[in-house]
Formats: sequence, structure tokens, C-alpha cells
Amino acid sequence: MAEHRLTATPETVRWGFLDAATPPALTVASGDVVVIETVSGGPDHLPPEGFFVPPEMHDIHARAERMLPGHILTGPVAVEGAEPGDVLEIRIRDIALRTDWGWNMIRPLAGALPDDFQHGRVLNMPLDLESRTAPLPWGGELPLAPFFGVMGTAPPPNWGRVTSLVPRAFGGNLDLKELVPGAALFLPCFVPGGNFFCGDGHAVQGDGEVCVTAIETSLTGTFEFILRKDLRLEAPRAETGTHLIALGLDPDLDQAMEKALRVMIRWLGEVAGMAPQDAYSLCSLAADLRITQVVNQTRGVHCMIPRAALPPRPD
Repeated sequence: MAEHRLTATPETVRWGFLDAATPPALTVASGDVVVIETVSGGPDHLPPEGFFVPPEMHDIHARAERMLPGHILTGPVAVEGAEPGDVLEIRIRDIALRTDWGWNMIRPLAGALPDDFQHGRVLNMPLDLESRTAPLPWGGELPLAPFFGVMGTAPPPNWGRVTSLVPRAFGGNLDLKELVPGAALFLPCFVPGGNFFCGDGHAVQGDGEVCVTAIETSLTGTFEFILRKDLRLEAPRAETGTHLIALGLDPDLDQAMEKALRVMIRWLGEVAGMAPQDAYSLCSLAADLRITQVVNQTRGVHCMIPRAALPPRPD
């Protein structure tokens, strides 16, 4: 196992898009660990003087290729031996805040209530790194729970360049707040190497991300990359120490729910040898269906089932 570092520069970020044609910024072996630095926000989101701004942000703003609106993503990281049809298991070892501020934006004609807030706004929000809280401008505070809103592989080559805003089979803008240290994300590969990107750092977010943004901020992630040739996936899925998480993505929230549930039923058959009828009943007894996000054109639902509820797999 080797450890690598990938910094955010105009050459290693893509602003607003994912593209199978983007060459890897770094190539690693299965089992290697990569520390990836990210930045968040454009010039209009920078804080007033007195806060720490990663020095590369100004260069990225000036020189990085962009397709707006969208996220600043660092990558891609290719894994040796990965081929289309394989799966990358991304084990999240650590997520660290890079700055002492974040931002939240309401964008007119977007979000869960697109017609209700026509003027929009941007809030700069301080982060208390010592207490690990975010003081809120209207009073009170929230405990910080940083995670990456966007983690994905390269899209299929025939899709061309796609926006970073819409989550799809390759992952991308999932906004799944369960993806914290100790969790693992499983992503299908559509190109040699898989080509992993990440960005859209969140200091804290509620399920739904209803006004379009969380407290957006710059993060450093430490990831272990595992090539899984024993898996075949049509869409991302995730695991934590306590839960299996099936993801459903669709423009229709009901359809996203159905997709997440069907994936979980199949998954329970794979990991616990359960018949579909039994898995369906277990989901009704023990699984939680939660809205991941409702603001990225393609909605997200995740089905979470506790590992403790799974029966022992028959020998």
C-alpha cells in the first residue's frame, strides 16, 4: 500500500463537469491511499478579510476550465487494472476541514421551492474549528459533520461531457450525508481506471438539501481505493459500520424510492441469502427510506437497513 496526495490546482480540477475524456491526474494501485484536496465556491462566495482562503482558489478562479453552474471537482484518480464493468470501493478514512468559513446560497428558480424565493442570497458562514460547530446568523449553532456531496467515477464515454449537478449511475452529486469517515461508497466503472472525482464539500447538511446548498466549504479527504472485480453494479451503493445503504436516483421521487427498495431487496439476497418475499418483509420491518436530496433534477432516496437486522447467512 502506498500513500499519495492530489492537490487542487487549475490543472487537477474540473469546474462543473465530468467527462470520460479527462486524463487521470493520478494513477494508483488497488489498496493505495490518496489524500485529495478540494476547494468550494466561485469569486462571489469568498468571505470577507480575516478568514483563511486556500491560496490556490484565486488561481483556480482565474484559469480553471469551467461549465457553470456546477462544482469544483478534484481528479480524476485512476486505479490500475480497473475496466468497464468493474466496481471501485472507496473507503473513506478521513475528512478534514480546510478553512474556517463556508457559504450557503439560495438560487432563484431552483431548490425544493423554486418559486418562493425570487431574490436569492449568499451567506458567508464562519466555522468554529475548535468547537466543531457552525454559529448560525439567526442564532444558535449546528455541530459540524463534513462530507463530500460529489463523489463519482467518469461517465460512459458516449455520454460526452455531463454536468456535475445531476447524480447518475456513476455517482456524482449524491449529497448523501452518511458518507463520513468509516463509510464506503461503491461506484461502477465505465472507463479504464474508473477515474474518480470528488468535491462539493459540505460542513453540515440536512437530508433533502432543500435550498440547493448546504454549508459549502473546502475539504481534504483521505480515501482508500479497492478494485472490486467480484461485483457488478448498475448504480452506486454504500455501507457504514452499522448500515447497508441502497441508493435510488430518478427525476420522480416515487420512482427513486422504488429503485432504492428494489436494490435493497436484491442486496439482501446477495449478502444474507434471503428470498425476495422475506427481504421485502424485512425492509418493511427494519429499513428506513430517507430522502437524500430533492434539488438536483434527479432526486435521490436512500434505503438504510441496520446490519444487526440481517439474518446469519446460511453456510
